[in-house]
Amino acid sequence: MNFSSRITRHPIPADSARAADLAGLFTGLPGPVVDLIAATAGSSPYLAGLLAKEAEWLPEALDHDDVVARETAGFEELAPDDLSIALRRAKRRIALMTALADMGGVWPLEQVTGALSDFADRAVDLALRVHVAHEQRRGKLPETQADAGGIFALAMGKGGAGELNYSSDIDLIVLFDETAYADADQQEARAALIRATRKMTATLSDVTGHGYVFRTDLRLRPDAAVTPVCISTAAALAYYEAEGRTWERAAFIKARAAAGDIKAGERFLRELRPFVWRKHLDFAAIQDAHDMRLRIRDHKGLGGKLSVPGHNMKLGRGGIREIEFFTQTRQLIAGGRDPDLRLRDTVGGLAALAAKGWIPPEVAEELTAHYREHRDIEHRIQMVNDAQTHSLPKDAEGLRVIAAMMGEGDPDAFETRLKSRLERVHDLTESFFAPGETPDRPDLSEESRTIISRWQSYPALRSARAQQIFKRVEPELLSRMARTGHPQDALARFDSFLSGLPAGVQLFALFEANPQLIDLIVDICGTAPGLASYLARHSAVLDAVLGGSFFAPWPGASGLRDALTASLQSMLTSPGGGYEQALDTARRWAHEWEFRIGVHHLRGLIDADEAALQYADLADACIAALFPITAEDFALRHGAPPGRGAVVLGMGSLGARNLNSGSDLDLIVIYDAAGEDSSDGKRPLATRAYYSRLTQAMITAISAPTAEGRLYEVDMRLRPSGRQGPVATSIQSFENYQMTEAWTWEHLALTRARVVAATGSDGEGLSADVEALRLRILKERGGDARVLPDLAEMRTRIFAAKATDGAWEAKVGPGRLQDIDLTAQSLALRAGDPARSTLAQLRAARRAGLIDAETADSLSSAWRFLWRLQASGRLLTAKPLDLDELGRGGQELLLRETGQPTLDALTDELARKVKLAAGMIDALLPPHESGK
Repeated sequence: MNFSSRITRHPIPADSARAADLAGLFTGLPGPVVDLIAATAGSSPYLAGLLAKEAEWLPEALDHDDVVARETAGFEELAPDDLSIALRRAKRRIALMTALADMGGVWPLEQVTGALSDFADRAVDLALRVHVAHEQRRGKLPETQADAGGIFALAMGKGGAGELNYSSDIDLIVLFDETAYADADQQEARAALIRATRKMTATLSDVTGHGYVFRTDLRLRPDAAVTPVCISTAAALAYYEAEGRTWERAAFIKARAAAGDIKAGERFLRELRPFVWRKHLDFAAIQDAHDMRLRIRDHKGLGGKLSVPGHNMKLGRGGIREIEFFTQTRQLIAGGRDPDLRLRDTVGGLAALAAKGWIPPEVAEELTAHYREHRDIEHRIQMVNDAQTHSLPKDAEGLRVIAAMMGEGDPDAFETRLKSRLERVHDLTESFFAPGETPDRPDLSEESRTIISRWQSYPALRSARAQQIFKRVEPELLSRMARTGHPQDALARFDSFLSGLPAGVQLFALFEANPQLIDLIVDICGTAPGLASYLARHSAVLDAVLGGSFFAPWPGASGLRDALTASLQSMLTSPGGGYEQALDTARRWAHEWEFRIGVHHLRGLIDADEAALQYADLADACIAALFPITAEDFALRHGAPPGRGAVVLGMGSLGARNLNSGSDLDLIVIYDAAGEDSSDGKRPLATRAYYSRLTQAMITAISAPTAEGRLYEVDMRLRPSGRQGPVATSIQSFENYQMTEAWTWEHLALTRARVVAATGSDGEGLSADVEALRLRILKERGGDARVLPDLAEMRTRIFAAKATDGAWEAKVGPGRLQDIDLTAQSLALRAGDPARSTLAQLRAARRAGLIDAETADSLSSAWRFLWRLQASGRLLTAKPLDLDELGRGGQELLLRETGQPTLDALTDELARKVKLAAGMIDALLPPHESGK
């Protein structure tokens, strides 16, 4: 399609005489084009002048959209003075072509701003290179292989986003890669590149007889008042790490390497990512952005009542900047966790935020429409006289011209619609930055006031900023606690939670921006002090609730493993990343998923049985993802694993896939050296030492506390010979030990063993061999006549060593979980069956004829009841269950999980189940060994 056929709108000429004069220069063009030219000239003295000057050039150029490339072709060969003239001619032509395409609706907004931004990139690149080359020819710039002498310009603001407005200046940060030069040459290089930067600025900004190219602003650089116009990347990074502020983070959302050594610029931006994109949701940025908006308004005198005449379309109420701040602040909040939100352009950012659920789609669509029209009006204001202004005319005639350029013949109607749109934008964005008034505090008891009086002394409220934000959210917190069924319990638990928080600014800002989290925290504090304590240690896990997938279907062990592996690999390969950072990543990731399981259990979205499997899936994923990267890190120093590699066996509850909140992990490592004596690396190790140290590295990776806490406590005592044995065992030694030396309790433990991770050249094959060996050991050792007598002796020792811990103990004692577990393991051992979980082992025993159906069903029923009591109790508290201390919320959770109507009924059912199970287990053992 040619230019004429793509015209979709027409401005109205404000000066008909000027319109007619210019139209006469283009009589050979199609009628619609002539009409557009006439209307444009009649509205803008500046464009009328360009039309007159470029009357010969324009007709042939109209049907070529690639105006930037065509008008700057061959400029690389020009000398500095010639380049200055050529760029000004190109600017004139590109400005004319862009204006006509914009006014006629031939190009959409993105193409208009894109052409202006592309030309800015091209002009800056050409000007930088020509002056760097000049310094090189003078012998003032030391030799380097770096492109453009290692200097680069970052396009900031609208230029970085490809959104330059019609008469925009360009915001640049000019840096150079100091590593491109020897240490002794860096000062000389710095001086030469500063000169080249100044000359580049003059080439673009100076007004000559040919006009100017772009007004160029370098004040966004670090500490602009005291630093030169070009500084090193090292100096810039040091500044942002130590002193960078929120507004600078927001500015770098749009930053783009636009000219010079692009690769060096992109490398710098990658290194700066941790400054711009925080690893946690950053709701504290909202207050910073709001304060910045208010300062701009105050400085520019833009507050007060909205009036269209003289209104600043960029900075004024309901203007472009409010939409940009709304978008960028949301991106800052969540972009650290979600790279899909890191778009530079405003329209793209709004769409991405809507797609990820951060803003409603209808809000994104409405703001996008307002943004486009605001930008159109901004362009019209600037096109009149090529003035870098964003303010509408104050006089009626001036407003009439702008309305006419927008195709509106009724200035009053234009003004009414615009005012309505500005107010609507302000309403949509202001509610985000400045939420409405918080409710007053509810009436409080004396006990409640005593609790609240302590809060100002807590670490979380140490800073003035934390106190300021908390003051706004405190009434809502207290009001929602007052509306619970057990307000005093909720307040006491929240007090415990608050006292354990090391800092509060981010969390309180999170509450303020997302009131639904207050309901969640009140629910947790009122019901589950154990989960509240976990949350106090890992408050960043609340980020996950807002991440969009918190209530998505459970991904399973393989989905979790793949996700964690991808995150770890990304951290290992990213700038500033590495093995230690990967361990922190694993901890943050796991804490969020563990919190999700706890919340889902608390809210009744899953029951204790589902929670057990999910906790096991999570542990499997952590070990399966961490073991290989730990092995890779270890191999960098000591070489690849000798022989076939190693596997990690999950024992106990992990092997049975039956974990609860706070479970530790019982692990065994088995390796197969396949005859190899040592590793082959920089610092080779003998095979036994290699796998022992690799195992220790794995234990450290899982259990060592880092800045993000720890993953799991690890227990290796189930390995051959317990604490006295090596931490890693060869498969041959493991087989010999199990067949000739192992005690019955070790064979019982083996009934639950399960390979959860592997590494090495044949990890998969070794996993299959270890499982085959496990089954062979069970079949051969299960027929030993000592199994039942040993079980009876074990029971006696266990009961003597640890008494039942309170009236609500579900785990230790006759007829309780541990007793049923051991019995089921003994049955699986005697049956030589591969089943690992207690319920599966009881079913296997029934199939093998070792117990009858009634016994299997009764023990299974007792185990399910006790497990739900135990798992729910561990979610609520790490202490022994005390139902009075838990409060009503915790009591209701236990009743829900155990299916009992009242606490008395729960008490009776617990006693009945335990007595029945203990009697049945006693009946399975030899009479003289069972204590009868």
